[in-house]
Amino acid sequence: MNAPIMSDVCANGIDTGFVALGYAKVAVLGVVQGITELLPISSTAHMRLVPAVLGWRDPGSAFSAAMQLAALAAVVSYFWSDVRGLTVNSVTALMRGQFSDRHLRFSIWIVLATIPIGIAGLTLAKILNTCGSPLRSVSVVGWACVVMALLLGLAEIMARHRRSVDNATLWDALLVGLAQVGALIPGVSRSGSTLTAALALGFKREEAARLSFLLGLPAIALAGLKEIWELHKVHLDSHGWSVLAVGIVVASISAFFAIWGLMRFLERFSTWPFVAYRFLLGVFILGSVAIGWLS
Repeated sequence: MNAPIMSDVCANGIDTGFVALGYAKVAVLGVVQGITELLPISSTAHMRLVPAVLGWRDPGSAFSAAMQLAALAAVVSYFWSDVRGLTVNSVTALMRGQFSDRHLRFSIWIVLATIPIGIAGLTLAKILNTCGSPLRSVSVVGWACVVMALLLGLAEIMARHRRSVDNATLWDALLVGLAQVGALIPGVSRSGSTLTAALALGFKREEAARLSFLLGLPAIALAGLKEIWELHKVHLDSHGWSVLAVGIVVASISAFFAIWGLMRFLERFSTWPFVAYRFLLGVFILGSVAIGWLS
């Protein structure tokens, strides 16, 4: 019997399958989402696979997008000194007309790096977030996992692991920002695509992750806030909002510990375990589709 993975709950084209799951199941998925969102292993793949294995309905793309707010809270909390320093020093530099200030310059780079995914996200919004979107098919997720595993492995082989965020350039920011666009394809992973790009540019593993998270802040925030607005427009009821709130709180906590673990792991080890995991996950998904276990 095929595992049920598609949600049949839609509101004006917005997939709100998470509401029917209830508090306990959404809390479980919040843990999964929080951990996998910020690790280079694709949260979308896990949010499609875990409900399928457990026999639950797909929580829907709206849930995954709204969970970006949990990732935002975790990244800002963990990198608070960086975020605070960039914000305060950039505002001070603007007020003083010090346009060559390195904090202001990096903040501008973050904005510029967000433009590609902003344009692509708005252009593809209807395809990405609609109920039954072909881009959310399990086969697409499986192939994306395999391809990104190979690319991350290639980056690990070629990387010099010498550079730090302090000597990043506009070109680095733009390339990593461009890599974020790939994350619109379910299964690619935003952290995975940007970490791969940063490694290929020669950054140390932990510095590549730091650059990935800092450059991704606006994209993460915009994705989450946009989905909250979309849910508001379709008049999600109070029960739906409370279920979503539980998921966001749980995901925020798990995401923080995921960042903490990732940064310490990358200080000591390579990304090969993630490469192997993603590849095997992709093969497992594709194999399950081939034998009819997932559909």
